[in-house]
Amino acid sequence: MRPIKVLVVDDSILFRNLLVQSLNSDPNINVVAQVGNPYEARDAIIQYKPDVMTLDVEMPRMSGIDFLKKLMPQYPLPVVMISSLNGKVFDAMEAGAVDFVNKPANLNREQLGLFLKQELVTKVKIASAAKVGGYKRVDVGRVNGNIGACGNGRIVAIGASTGGTEAIFEVVKRFRRDIPGVVIVQHMPPGFTKMYAERLNNQCEVAVKEAVSGDQVLQGQVLIAPGDRQMKLVKVGDVYQVECRGEEKVSGHCPSVDVLFKSVAKVAGDKAIGVILTGMGGDGAQGLLEMRNAGALTIGQNEASCVVYGMPKVAYDIGAVQSQLDLTAIAGKVYSLLSK
Repeated sequence: MRPIKVLVVDDSILFRNLLVQSLNSDPNINVVAQVGNPYEARDAIIQYKPDVMTLDVEMPRMSGIDFLKKLMPQYPLPVVMISSLNGKVFDAMEAGAVDFVNKPANLNREQLGLFLKQELVTKVKIASAAKVGGYKRVDVGRVNGNIGACGNGRIVAIGASTGGTEAIFEVVKRFRRDIPGVVIVQHMPPGFTKMYAERLNNQCEVAVKEAVSGDQVLQGQVLIAPGDRQMKLVKVGDVYQVECRGEEKVSGHCPSVDVLFKSVAKVAGDKAIGVILTGMGGDGAQGLLEMRNAGALTIGQNEASCVVYGMPKVAYDIGAVQSQLDLTAIAGKVYSLLSK
């Protein structure tokens, strides 16, 4: 396989050179050009036809987000955003970026090395396999149907990674306040999960918050796992709660979908519904299988609607997924299952 062709766009010459050196140190990546603003990037895209572009959120003359909004309808390209702790990165995801990396606040050698050698290189490789521009979502609106007493004691668990910020929104925005408690793991750095939860809370009918240990899982509320904590479901008396603790990575991630799903299988059993969405790798597949074996109902996102058909594919291949659906049909399926 030929190396992944990458275009680096950043207005800081120093930081841009660091990005280029790090990316080029990987034999599977070749930086074909580096530029300082979106206007130069436009010309470089036409000239070099990169497989992936890294793009700074904040730049003079035109922001990375405004550039994305102009670029993606005409030239769909996998883009990895490079952002400081800034909620604007979710505007970039909405505009079509595949993923983002968190620029370290303190550029000490250890943090910089971790950022460059692990996070950035990994995200660029994942982005090279992502599907952009081909899938057109149709807004099917709110779901119909009445849950009533059927929702008592039930719980919905959702896991996602690459492409998941928008996929989760597509599902959660269709939930009504009668939805049983929802717990979610989305692979994301610390700090960003709080901003993401606040963004969903402002856009959705249900209440959404970043979880903390001791939070009860309540009807009409969504709990998002913190970006540096493993989140587990526990039961205190007759009440579901979550525990969020700083622990080792599981399946390569903290938070891990597997950790959440396995705890849901143990605690909620056949009272649960598990949903696995777009993402690279296999995190969540084994946990979803344990949920299904415990009597839970399980749903996987189909290939056509995934940005990266990795996690749902692994889950489907091992028999963890009962229903494989288009992203826009998942919320309706959840309500259908809850009404029975």
